[in-house]
Amino acid sequence: MDLDTTSIPELTAEELRQLYKLLIATRDLDVAAVAWQRQGILPGYAPELGQEAAQVGSAFALDASRDFAFPTYREMGVALSLGVDMVEYMSTHKASWHGGLYNPVSTRLAPIQAVVGGSVLHAVGWAHGQRLAAGSPEGGMPAAITYFGDGASSQGDVHEAMNFAGVLKAPVVFFVQNNGWAISLPTEEQVAGGTVAPRAAGYGMASVTVDGNDAPAVVRATRAALEHARAGNGPVLIEAMTYRRGPHSTSDDPGRYRTLDEERRDGGEDPVARLAALLLATGAADQAFLDAAAAEAKTHTDTVRDGIQALQPRPGQEMFDFVFAEPTDALKAQARAWREESEHV
Repeated sequence: MDLDTTSIPELTAEELRQLYKLLIATRDLDVAAVAWQRQGILPGYAPELGQEAAQVGSAFALDASRDFAFPTYREMGVALSLGVDMVEYMSTHKASWHGGLYNPVSTRLAPIQAVVGGSVLHAVGWAHGQRLAAGSPEGGMPAAITYFGDGASSQGDVHEAMNFAGVLKAPVVFFVQNNGWAISLPTEEQVAGGTVAPRAAGYGMASVTVDGNDAPAVVRATRAALEHARAGNGPVLIEAMTYRRGPHSTSDDPGRYRTLDEERRDGGEDPVARLAALLLATGAADQAFLDAAAAEAKTHTDTVRDGIQALQPRPGQEMFDFVFAEPTDALKAQARAWREESEHV
C-alpha cells in the first residue's frame, strides 16, 4: 500500500529557513569531521556527504516531546536536528565513550548503533511498548523512527523486525537511506529488484519512496508516515533515494570500486545547494541569510572541534560498571585483574 502524503501541507517559509540552517550546519560539521580524522583528532568517522536532506528532513518531522529516534553510526544530521550536543555525540568517534555521552532519554535519540540492523530491532521493541502502554491517547501514540541503509535491509534482523512490527501494528517508521552502495557493493547487486520499498507489502505495511535529496519532500513524507503510525494504522517504510558522495567510512577508499566520473553522474543534485536555490527562488530567504547561516555553521563547527579536543579518556573502570545491574563473579574477576594490571592495586 502506497502511503498518501497529499494531505500534508507544504512547509512554511520559516520552516524552510530552519531546515536550511540545520542542513548547512550538518554539511559543515560533516566535512570538518572527515578532516579531523585525517588530522588525527578522531580515530574514525562515517561521512554522510549527500545524505543531509534525508537525515535532517526526517528528524525535522519528529515530535521530540514524545517520539524516539534509533540511529546507526551515520546519523549525525539526525542528532544535530534533535539538538544533541555535538561534542557528546562525537565522543563515540573520539573513542571516549561508546554510543555517545549524550542522554538518550532527554534527547530522544538512542545510543549510536554500530551493529548493522541492530537499531531496527530496538525501535520495534520500543514502539510496541508504547502501543501497549499508551492505548489510543488523544493525538495518537508516540512513534519511533529507525534508520538503516539499503545494505542493512538484507540483514535477517531487519526482516524479523519488520515482520513483528507488521503483525503487532507497532507505531514505527522504517527509514531507509538508499545511498546506492552497501559499502563497495552497488544496490542492484544486493537488493533484489533494486529498491527496498516494495518489500513493505509483504509485511502488511504502507510505504513511500521519496527523493532523498529534496529536504522539504522528506519532511512531508516523514510527517505523513508518523501520522499513519501514531493513529494505530501500523508501521511505514520510507525509502529515501539518495547517494553516498563520499566513502563508507574514513577507512574506505571508494576509488577501488567506482570512478569520479561515476560519482558525478550518479550523485544527483546536491541537497544543500538544492534547498538554497528553492529559498532564493521562492523569496523565503535572500543571499544574506544563506551567508549568515554558513557563518553560523562554521562557528558551531569550530566550537565542536575545541570540545572534541578537550575530551579526556573515560576511567577504565567504567567498562565493568555498566555491564550488568548485578555484576557476575566472572565480571568481578575481570575487573580485579584489570585493576591489578593497569592500576597495580
